[in-house]
Amino acid sequence: MTYAFLSDEWLAAAKAVRQKYADQSTKVTTPIKMNQIITDVPFGEGTLNVFLDTSSGDVVMDLGAMEAPDLTVTTDYATARAVFVEQNQAVGMQAFMAGKIKVQGDMMKMMALQTAMPNDEIAKQISAEIKELTT
Repeated sequence: MTYAFLSDEWLAAAKAVRQKYADQSTKVTTPIKMNQIITDVPFGEGTLNVFLDTSSGDVVMDLGAMEAPDLTVTTDYATARAVFVEQNQAVGMQAFMAGKIKVQGDMMKMMALQTAMPNDEIAKQISAEIKELTT
């Protein structure tokens, strides 16, 4: 079954995938607390607040906002999907240069996020399964 990126159903399914591999996954080495404001969302009210927190060593992503984040990133839904689901860093860089990604806070943390995420076989499997459940 597939779900719209960032929908309640997608978040639950993505969490289930991460949980399935929890005892095998490599920990994230850089603690990052990032709030995200996603605009042009094709469901709900059009804007979502989402957070990403790696301070526990695990990737935690959920709806809402954290107090005192390291940074806040604002971007549109299509760009967020390309970066997080497709893991297309070229799209992210182009969007940033075009002003479609706005960053408030610690820019170094955003740059560290690119290399902080594990890239081993388990991380690739998690990514592939999340991509498969995303419309």
